Amino acid sequence: MPSIDALADRLSTYLDDDQVNLVRRAYFYAEQAHDGQRRRSGEPYVTHPLAVASILADMHMDHQSLMAAMLHDVIEDTGIAKEALDAQFGESVAELVDGVSKLTQMNFETKAEAQAENFQKMAMAMARDIRVILVKLADRLHNMRTLEVLSGEKRRRIAKETLEIYAPIANRLGMHSMRVEFEDLGFKAMHPMRSERIRAAVKRARGNRKEIVNKIEESITHCLAREGMEGEVMGREKHLYGIYQKMRGKRRAFNEIMDVYAFRIVVDKVDTCYRVLGAVHNLYKPLPGRFKDYIAIPKANGYQSLHTTLFGMHGVPIEIQIRTREMEELANNGIAAHWLYKSNEEDQPKGSHARARQWVKGVLEMQQRAGNSLEFIESVKIDLFPDEVYVFTPKGKIMELPKGSTAVDFAYAVHTDVGNTCIACRINRRLAPLSEPLQSGSTVEIVSAPGARPNPAWLNFVVTGKARTHIRHALKQQRRSESISLGERLLNKVLTGLDSHLDKISAERIQATLGEYRLEVIEDLLEDIGLGNRMAYVVARRLLADSGDERPSSEGPLAIRGTEGLVLSYAKCCTPIPGDPIVGHLSAGKGMVVHLENCKNIGEIRHNPEKCIQLSWAKDVTGEFNVELRVELEHQRGLIALLASSVNAADGNIEKIGMDERDGRISVVQLIVSVHDRVHLARVIRKLRALKGVIHINRVRA
Repeated sequence: MPSIDALADRLSTYLDDDQVNLVRRAYFYAEQAHDGQRRRSGEPYVTHPLAVASILADMHMDHQSLMAAMLHDVIEDTGIAKEALDAQFGESVAELVDGVSKLTQMNFETKAEAQAENFQKMAMAMARDIRVILVKLADRLHNMRTLEVLSGEKRRRIAKETLEIYAPIANRLGMHSMRVEFEDLGFKAMHPMRSERIRAAVKRARGNRKEIVNKIEESITHCLAREGMEGEVMGREKHLYGIYQKMRGKRRAFNEIMDVYAFRIVVDKVDTCYRVLGAVHNLYKPLPGRFKDYIAIPKANGYQSLHTTLFGMHGVPIEIQIRTREMEELANNGIAAHWLYKSNEEDQPKGSHARARQWVKGVLEMQQRAGNSLEFIESVKIDLFPDEVYVFTPKGKIMELPKGSTAVDFAYAVHTDVGNTCIACRINRRLAPLSEPLQSGSTVEIVSAPGARPNPAWLNFVVTGKARTHIRHALKQQRRSESISLGERLLNKVLTGLDSHLDKISAERIQATLGEYRLEVIEDLLEDIGLGNRMAYVVARRLLADSGDERPSSEGPLAIRGTEGLVLSYAKCCTPIPGDPIVGHLSAGKGMVVHLENCKNIGEIRHNPEKCIQLSWAKDVTGEFNVELRVELEHQRGLIALLASSVNAADGNIEKIGMDERDGRISVVQLIVSVHDRVHLARVIRKLRALKGVIHINRVRA
């Protein structure tokens, strides 16, 4: 077990004596606070914070992080208040401890929700001070190392959470060594048998490969010496979870994965990296399309290296990474590699620190926009598994996006307002669909228009968490304003039938009604009516404080304009169009669904004023409405082309077409045509009837 004295000796190599003494003081405080508490393994509890601090010491973290590591469970487990830590160790340490402390136990509906809330709190604490996440990762790493004492179910739950959240965060912050350990420990806890089998197979393969690895290493070392370049050549071991993922994801056998030999060459300067690349390409033939330059364009987490794949001796594939010592340190420890915490706010963080800050800022923005904690954690998970593409703005700035991103993701990455008002895009100067996945190296230009709104269909193809969160947020706002508008019209229609109007009702009466419904403002009440969650006539009775049971007399049907938006939809069962007699069915949460008056689906509730409302079409109704037609006609060549040209001649548009043969002579065609109203539909049907061989046309309804 590590002791505080051994840790202090290690810290004295990079911290001054005063700082080491502060860490000691935090340890003794934690020892006293946790007195009598023991871990599941039976050890004194204080061994855990000491081990967490030891992990951070390996990363050369600053003294405040180490103090927070010693004290990270004090607030949660011992009842000592944050204020007491503030008085003892200063505000920074108290804030760090508070950020790392888990959320106080709350009654959530599900465990997933509790976890998500927990992660939300951590994200907010990270935004204030990024050291919070480093202490949290070290805490989780020690817990993973000591999982054996827990029950199987608990082990698997913690391992799953680690693989889904903590390993990707470590990766996002560039901490490769920690990510690999998280993944291997998580894999062992989740699938102990598979882990053991792969471990044994790797051990066997290592023995068989030893000779060829030594030969390749030797030839690369001689090649560098011949060219007068200094560099350290080392073989790279693939980690167990990585092998397992490749076997599962790429459906490859263990031998296929182990057939690739991986090496790393570490040099002193960036210039030497490119010279070494030239030398190894001279030594062995490079594999086309397998070279990646992450030095010129670093990964999102700050990772830098040159990657190339070569045909080695006897055609053996060799993967080589070439990087400087600084890049090697950064690849392993990421943001913690060259930790220099800036107490001066004006000092701008650079490199991986700046990238990490940028990512945390994005996470915080998502957290503010997300509807709930589960939606937020889903967005963050999407962002934590990036396989980047690099695209350019028209001015030549490089943007990093996850693989599969579209122009809409790009627009939101540039700015939220650009995303919200985006209507089209140009990829490499040609107009392209917004849903087209972007390729590395493309130049993307967004065409936006003031007043444009996000389209709900975008949610089917966007990839980034930021785009998804902002689209949902904008749609919620849009839906709310449309619900309020429809709710006001429905309520006023009922009030007019009772010789009143919303404007005539006193503010006191409105406030009293809102109090009864436990709502804050009148807009919330109107939104509920518009969404179909409350009945307009019941609310009208409450507002008029009338306890009578009579139904309000109708003051004529409510006019539909076709511009009501997301809170008004047209039933797919009977496809009503302007000119048809219609009724509205109030569906909770969805708003109003418009049906034909004689639609069988609402036959039972047709005369129930709580569920249905009489509607009419406004004179200035706009939009296109889909209608299904069934056309029977004699089979002939070019049938579909004839139907399409006839519909087109009547200014209609075919949305969908399907055909069945009744027998060898007669064909039955189902058309879904978009029209403006019944007059327009009649014109389309006349055009179709004029076709030679048409036997019968009818409009399909429920």
